[in-house]
Amino acid sequence: MNYAELRSTVHTLGQLKKTGYRSKPIKQELRDNLIYKLQQNKEVFSGIFGFEDTVIPDLQRAILSKHDINLLGLRGQAKTRLARMMTQLLDEYIPVIEGSELNDDPLQPLSRYGRDLVEEKGDETPVSWLHRDERYTEKLATPDVSVADLIGDVDPIKAASLKLPYSDERVIHYGLIPRSNRCLFVINELPDLQARIQVALFNILQEGDIQIRGFKLRLPLDIQFIFTANPEDYTNRGSIVTPLKDRIDSQIITHYPQSIEIGKRITGQEAELHPEQTQRVSANELAKDLIEQIAFEARNSEYIDEKSGVSARLTITAYENLISAAERRALVNGEASTHVRVSDFWGVIPAITGKVELVYEGEQEGAGIVAQNLIGKAIRTQFANYFPNPEQEKKSKSNSYKTIIDWFGDGEKIDLLNDASNQEYRNIISKVPGLAELIRKKFPNYPEEEQYFLMEFALHGLAEYSLLSKSVLEAKVEFKDLLSSMFSMPKDFEDNDEDEDDDWR
Repeated sequence: MNYAELRSTVHTLGQLKKTGYRSKPIKQELRDNLIYKLQQNKEVFSGIFGFEDTVIPDLQRAILSKHDINLLGLRGQAKTRLARMMTQLLDEYIPVIEGSELNDDPLQPLSRYGRDLVEEKGDETPVSWLHRDERYTEKLATPDVSVADLIGDVDPIKAASLKLPYSDERVIHYGLIPRSNRCLFVINELPDLQARIQVALFNILQEGDIQIRGFKLRLPLDIQFIFTANPEDYTNRGSIVTPLKDRIDSQIITHYPQSIEIGKRITGQEAELHPEQTQRVSANELAKDLIEQIAFEARNSEYIDEKSGVSARLTITAYENLISAAERRALVNGEASTHVRVSDFWGVIPAITGKVELVYEGEQEGAGIVAQNLIGKAIRTQFANYFPNPEQEKKSKSNSYKTIIDWFGDGEKIDLLNDASNQEYRNIISKVPGLAELIRKKFPNYPEEEQYFLMEFALHGLAEYSLLSKSVLEAKVEFKDLLSSMFSMPKDFEDNDEDEDDDWR
């Protein structure tokens, strides 16, 4: 149907009738448009990655069944985004009676206002056109939401200004749900809605009508309901009452990205980087893999509450912070361009600490320490994908790391300053014998900047396998021999120890 032509030519009910236009319920509208897209092999939910074989087929089946839907999943699993994208399955425009607060269908008016206007003006009833983007209403469930907010209530001011008794339905001020007639209506975090408010939804979901105080109303509302909920809410903040769950036709369970590659696609799409940042800072695939690996490690960490989940927003903000850490360093040193470093990952800690829910043991460790441990575990996991296993190399005659470890064993150490310039950084890394040879042998075709990243990555990896000592200080990362660091005793400790010996004597 050519909606552009209809909008320009159809302005009254009579003109609409002449076009042969037939209205249909919103759920039928969604179903018909989905069928068309599937038959044409068109993408339905573009930009949603990782749900192609799980969530999206379930969602499509629910739409074909004309169901109200509950999207159940932990935080940061694109539940609200999926709901908002369902507007793409609506017709581009629909006709409504002009001035109607309930989006009245001109062919089947619902409200008292719409019926009276059609009765008064007949085919001259003015018609306007509502775009699909305006047919979406979203409400976050909070404890202060009332029945009046969602359903409606008597408006004394309207009664006084129109000089109408309270028994007249025209004094009703309709809530969000009636005003969303012929629209998608989304309630986010449904369990946070008080139980008495959830009860008010029973009739709407089952019979399609609303009840307001003492009015004998039967408004067959035409609404597609979508709810989102976090399973953790069922036990912590609230719960979905059983009769309401029974009335929601399909419950679809969402999940986190199941692979590093999917996670990278999501992060790359969602990260908000300024063009200046992308021009000044470059990041290789390993750096991006490490960002995603941090989230995977967090979801399996004993210090983090797995029931709370680890949002995809963690990797998005962590990647933004990683790029910003490198950008800041380049600005401080007056450099036009730079490449991210492994030491820049300590700049992503603020993006981690606020997005993980710690269990008791994690609280004892502290959010900052837990975040550092996650970065370390991510490095250890990814190290195995790029380099030989250090534990197996110990037993090999051609130990790839022997030259490196022996150099540190001779009492040498290096300090990688967080704000070191590109040249200073390369000079420091190049001091370690055998390190450049290891990288050139394993990755001969990598660009020079990436080779230096891998050289530093190798040092961090060897430290995670306890072959080197790594100390993360305020402005630098220090690498030295593991045994020397174990036997080097702080001076104040030595002094105290001597005092104790004296006392004992």
